[in-house]
Amino acid sequence: MLKVVQEAAVSSDTAVAGVSLLDQLVRDGARQMLAAALQAEVAAYVEAHAEQVDGDGRRLVVRNGSHAEREVTTAAGAVRVRAPRVNDKRVDEVTGERCRFSSAILPVWARKSPKIAEVLPLLYLHGLSSSDFTPALEQFLGSGAGLSASVITRLTAQWQDEQRAFNTRSLTDCDYVYMWVDGIHLKVRLEQDKVCLLVMIGVRADGTKELIALADGQRESTESWADLLRSCKRRGMRAPVLAVGDGALGFWAAVRDVFPDTREQRCWFHLAANVLTCLPKSAQPGARAALAEIYNAEDSEHALRSVKAFKADYGVKWPKAAAKVTDHVDVLLEFYNYPAEHWIHLRTTNPIESTFATVRLRQRVTKGPGSRAAGVAMAFKLMESAQARWRMVNAPHLVALVRAGATFEKGKLVERPDESGGEQLVA
Repeated sequence: MLKVVQEAAVSSDTAVAGVSLLDQLVRDGARQMLAAALQAEVAAYVEAHAEQVDGDGRRLVVRNGSHAEREVTTAAGAVRVRAPRVNDKRVDEVTGERCRFSSAILPVWARKSPKIAEVLPLLYLHGLSSSDFTPALEQFLGSGAGLSASVITRLTAQWQDEQRAFNTRSLTDCDYVYMWVDGIHLKVRLEQDKVCLLVMIGVRADGTKELIALADGQRESTESWADLLRSCKRRGMRAPVLAVGDGALGFWAAVRDVFPDTREQRCWFHLAANVLTCLPKSAQPGARAALAEIYNAEDSEHALRSVKAFKADYGVKWPKAAAKVTDHVDVLLEFYNYPAEHWIHLRTTNPIESTFATVRLRQRVTKGPGSRAAGVAMAFKLMESAQARWRMVNAPHLVALVRAGATFEKGKLVERPDESGGEQLVA
């Protein structure tokens, strides 16, 4: 039975060091378990090669003392460990070099566990300044070793390489049925202009969401979007069935040129904001409710009635506000031609807007990235991190039917005519 006796001396020592007895017990247990695991790993390695001997009958693989003690930062805190050494005299027949033992548990130059290495960039991306790593984590982990700002500097360069590789990958095996597009502007701290990120997120035929492309463009011009779309097409991307985006984008002229068969859906979130800016504050609550009646309608017929009602209520006094709706009815109500389960996904660019909330948080903390390349790389890693949490669209089995050209009326699948020549049936 394990008993913990708190002596006065021990209590005073731990109080001075700022470490609780519970934390000390956890770290001591982690140190003992790590030491035992390293010893077992070496023993297994030596035993596996016990039959290999030299001309004098001596073993070629034997133990050789221990390495110098070092401190390793783990999720349980800082742990001091002395790893055992192995003297491996075997020679690789292919390369002619000496064989070396490499621990899978604790590599030679490891100073922190992989989990800690993963946490650092996440903390940086979500708003913690690199200069704050050591004071913020030292008390929690018991040590500041391996938590310097230079770690993030090296990671930023690595992220830039990963982002460039991502934007040149093959898209031959990727079939995106739906696509959201938007331009996100970020301030660059060390330069005069801003980064304009051209973002494309797609829905694959199985219903999963995936980042298609993220590139640095010149504003949101048609040519910038066209260059990005042509790049995707050269790498094997098929034309999406439907693209969703803001009406002010140069994207629409570009997609008509590169993917002319792709249908267009304007974002209701952006449209509502544009309409409300044309109205006095006293009229905005009623207009907001009237717009919701349009995009939350039972079907396209009811939506068209709501559009007429909106024009009647606001067209006389505020014609500019009404025109933003009535002049683009076809591309505002396009989502009604798809499964009703998908309407909530297709009427806004929310997958992009919600994801980039964390990018804007990072920008407020650091006053923007230091360079355009760093800004694009930071956004790419945030999108990559968020992608793991994206949920599938509702009724994912219907996405493949949309790609196959199935017809939907009032949100329901229209069955093909039967062999007897009967009329189409609505499911």
